[in-house]
Amino acid sequence: MTPRIARYLADNDVATPALVVDLDRVEANFRAIKAAMPHAAVYYAVKANPAPHILRRLAGLGSNFDAASIEEIEDCLAAGAAPQAISFGNTVKKASAIRRAFEHGVPMFAFDSAEEAEKIAKHAPGAQVYCRIAVDNAGADWPLSRKFGCEIESARQHMLYAAELGLEPIGLSFHVGSQQTGTAAYEAAIAKVAMLFTDLKDRGLKMRMLNLGGGFPVRYREEVPHIDEFGRAIGSALAKAFGNAIPDTLVEPGRFLVGDAGVLASEVVLVSKRNKDDAVRWVYLDIGRFGGLAETEGEAIRYHISTPHDGKKQGPVVIAGPSCDGTDVMYDKANYRLPQALSSGDRVLLHATGAYVTSYAAQFFNGFRPPAEHYI
Repeated sequence: MTPRIARYLADNDVATPALVVDLDRVEANFRAIKAAMPHAAVYYAVKANPAPHILRRLAGLGSNFDAASIEEIEDCLAAGAAPQAISFGNTVKKASAIRRAFEHGVPMFAFDSAEEAEKIAKHAPGAQVYCRIAVDNAGADWPLSRKFGCEIESARQHMLYAAELGLEPIGLSFHVGSQQTGTAAYEAAIAKVAMLFTDLKDRGLKMRMLNLGGGFPVRYREEVPHIDEFGRAIGSALAKAFGNAIPDTLVEPGRFLVGDAGVLASEVVLVSKRNKDDAVRWVYLDIGRFGGLAETEGEAIRYHISTPHDGKKQGPVVIAGPSCDGTDVMYDKANYRLPQALSSGDRVLLHATGAYVTSYAAQFFNGFRPPAEHYI
């Protein structure tokens, strides 16, 4: 938690659940990744947190944007981003969304299938396109490999077909999974796509861009490599794969830019035991998986939780949300321990929650409102 957030929570009676985001930390993270990868263009993954306050701050810093929908594109434009600074990075797009994005002047579209290339050619004729390749997501807490990306041979055919359709195939992309905790995934992916990149160039395509995706991690309960470590590993892998002909490089950080800039304040609704002799207590918060903590699915993202009783005797807990849904349980097997003194009415803080909380929040499930948002 940043000092600015701590002061804000101390000075304001914030109703819970509420997310508080420090925009200065967002800016500091943007500058950090730019310093770690000075030759890469940063495209903020808007889906991580599309708040206008964040988009405006990043647009003012000269950031580019990776958008997943026409709505995100129009939010970026409203925040002051130039159309040329936006990439339509979702490989699954409605024809109407492609057409509107093209009319806005968005120049670059992702695809990973022949049919998507045909849609782009029809509704955004002559647009720049890049093909997403499936790569290993080992080491990622939130893998993305099954739904997106195609194999190398398919990508070769798709890129050549895109050129036949009158599009401008300019590059390749991959994503090593969200909250990627190891640099080896990037190194392996770069090596995998480099040969295809060179082959397509030799076949006459004007290949010039390699999109490394996002995945750069933030610290939750465990330490993760510093962004500088990722920068060095990626730089070395690019030099090894491409020599002096390194293509224009893009990165799409989302979680890294906004994750540790946010803290979620939540009230304890109930602390109970199933049986009086149980060692494990159930702790129910006023926010759960449907209120924005969707990344606790499978206990994948494990947030650090602080309480007013930290430092006192602890015991094992199951942590659940407030809804009348049996799956609204965040942590059962991840060995969470909270103070024995914890009781209903206490306020707890979930740290590094600036990413994928408000954007995942359901609208009024069981009547519960999404968390309030405070950008400072």
